[in-house]
Order: sequence, then C-alpha cells, then structure tokens
Amino acid sequence: MTSTQLEFTSRTTHRAWLATQAALPQGFAVGTARFAFTPVEVPKPARMTLTLLRCLEPTSRFAACFTKNAFPGAPVIIGRQRLAEPTLAAILINNKISNVCAPNGVAASERLCAAVAPHLGLTSTQILPCSTGVIGWQLPVDAMLSHVGEAVSDLQEQSILPAAEGIVTTDLYPKIRRFDLPGGASIVGIAKGAGMIEPNLATMLVYLLTDADLDRAALRAELAMVVDQTFNRMSIDSDTSTSDTVALLSSGKVPCARADFRAGLAQVCADLTEDIVRNGEGVHHVIRCRVHGAPDEGLARSIGKSIVNSPLFQCAVCGNDPNVGRLVAAIGKHVGVVRSDLDLSRTRINVGGIEVFADQAFRLDPDKEKKLVAHFKAAELYETRSPNESGVYTPPIDFPPHERSVEVDVDLSQGSAESTVLGADRTHEYISENADYRS
Repeated sequence: MTSTQLEFTSRTTHRAWLATQAALPQGFAVGTARFAFTPVEVPKPARMTLTLLRCLEPTSRFAACFTKNAFPGAPVIIGRQRLAEPTLAAILINNKISNVCAPNGVAASERLCAAVAPHLGLTSTQILPCSTGVIGWQLPVDAMLSHVGEAVSDLQEQSILPAAEGIVTTDLYPKIRRFDLPGGASIVGIAKGAGMIEPNLATMLVYLLTDADLDRAALRAELAMVVDQTFNRMSIDSDTSTSDTVALLSSGKVPCARADFRAGLAQVCADLTEDIVRNGEGVHHVIRCRVHGAPDEGLARSIGKSIVNSPLFQCAVCGNDPNVGRLVAAIGKHVGVVRSDLDLSRTRINVGGIEVFADQAFRLDPDKEKKLVAHFKAAELYETRSPNESGVYTPPIDFPPHERSVEVDVDLSQGSAESTVLGADRTHEYISENADYRS
C-alpha cells in the first residue's frame, strides 16, 4: 500500500488521478476494440472488449504466473506453453467470456493469436492470449476476428488507461498503479478482479509493463517472489479462479539495478492487490489482518485467511457490528484443525487499535463497543441500499472514495513470523451480483 492514503470525491477526480499514473513505459503500445455479440449459450445481446498490449520489439524479457486451479482456462494452458518461447511481443485480452472448459477452447484462442500476428509482423507464438468472464461459454471467434484490425489500428504509445478500462468485467472502476525507478525506468501495472478471488498461483488478471533492463531469469524470479508476497495474501470470497494470470513484460530500454526493480515491483503489486480487494464485488469494507508472533509464516498467513474468509465475520463487518466472537471462533477453528498443539493462551487481539481479547478472555465494555462501531463505519466505502424494483443491488459509487480498512491485529506470542492478509466483507450486493451474473 502507498505510504499516503488516497481519497477521491468523485469519478472525475479518480479518473484524473488514474491519468497521472497511466503513461506507458518506453517500448509499449495499447489498443482496444469494442463490439456487440450474442453468446451461443444465452441468446441475449452482450458486449466485449478486445485489448491489445504491444511490446514494439519482441522481447525475451517476460514472465508470468498462472492459477493452480486444476481446471484452467484455455489461455492459461497456452500461456504455460508460451513461457518456453524465445520471445513474446503482445498480449491479447478479451473480457465477458473466460474460455474455460469450452468446446475447442484452445483452438479458439490459438486461432485469434494467428489472426493478430500478421497485423503486427509476428508469429502466433509471440502472442499471449488471455480471457476473463463467464466460465463455460464459447468465445465468439468470428465476431472477435472481425474486430482484431480495429484494436491494431487503435494502438497508441501514450496511456495504458484504455487497457485498464477494457479488461474489466464486474469491476466498478479501472485499476492502474505505477512506480518510477531511479535512472528513468518505470513499472506500470493494471488489474482486473472483483470476484472469484483467492489467488493461488499467482476473474484475476494483472499486467505489468516495464522498460527496466533485467533479463528473463531475473524477471521470473522477482515476479514469483513478489506474487507470493502480495496477490497470494488476499481473498475476496475464497474461490481460486480458473483464469488467474499475472504477466510481466520488459522492453529493456533503460538500465536498472535489480534491487530498485524489486522494490518497485513489490510496491506496484501491493497497491494493485489492495485495489482488487477494495473493488471486489459488493465490497463495503476492506479487512486488513496482521497475524504476528507465529511459529512460521505459513501458519500466520493461513490464520489470516481463515479470519478474512469467515462468512460470519464478513457479515458482521458488513453490518458495522463488532462481533469479535466470530473473529476468535475463526482463529480457533483453523488452529484446531491444522495445529491443535499450538498454545493460544497468550494470544492478544486488537481491532482498530482497540484491545478486544487477551489472557483467554474478551476485554470489552460499552465505550469500546462504540469505538469499534466507529472504526468499522470509518472504513465503510458505501452504505447498503435497498434493491431496485427488479431486486438488483446497484452500488452507488464507481470510484474508490478512500483507502481505509478494518484493521485486525492478532499476536499469537508463539514466535517471530508474521503475515498480513487482505480480505473483504460479505454483502447483499455480492450475493445479487453472483446470483444474476450470467443472466
């Protein structure tokens, strides 16, 4: 997370800030094309965006991490193969349909890559396909092919904002983060993700572009490490997508120290991680859970995820109800299964800086309850509203008003390891969004 918390008063002020983050690193271009189509599976009008990220010269400097879901999408299957290629020069992304377990899905993605390649003077294996959206539907390949030329014609070298807007599905707003490195290089990242998110890689798509001159081996090592420290430490709903992809391309135009690059990449990915959670489907509160004093980092992380994934605690947070009994239950449930020998007698828990549990007993009183409610309300992004006449909950905002979180601190007093996990509350809007997602 950035050292200074951002606040926005409107969509206009947020978009103006995004524009300040959006300048492309040297050696890249972005183009998009939007069109209407009718899905084969559900005969009703839909819209899709094709997004093209172009490295102006094929590069050997690329890296990617993919989902560990055992039913990966066709683009993930192809992407794993692309990692062995000598160079990569473009990424082709579509939203609306994820191309997962669809008939002839791999052939469909490869056909699209083959169609784009001649426009760019490339081979199809120099193009990485990515898809996000409904699982199980077939890509409208013919419609997509008829608009490939538009995306190529739209290529420009100034701003990544059109790509950030083009890859979204149920996201309320686009997400961009950048880091300017010493010596003139930069890292710019965009992300799509709102639901079906508990990354296990690496639905979530992240694209990172840089002109920093690091070789392939260095990029892949740094990306794997940073992904584990950022995207793998968040959860919106505990579901690992079939399409999760984090891709990193470098044009290699500007010399850069590896340590500087590592710090910049970590910052960009940490910021995008928080953006994804804050923009989660129906999210009203971000939950930041720090677990420390643990015997090992893995246990600290898994306890943190047990807390942020607890439906009861998520619902309590949604209602601004400091029901910390649900928090303690989530900790005990997990430890009882994975480390029943762990001594929790010295565990201390603070919420919003307020001690709520110590010496195996709650530490609550009316004044603390009021302060806890105030802490929850201060972190709220927007209030729950009644559904419309069709029973649909419509979020009243399309920008992030602030970067505050419900802060949970758990000290196990059993070691020196720690981990911070980001999560979100469970809301009426989340249920409505996923009940009506395809229809």
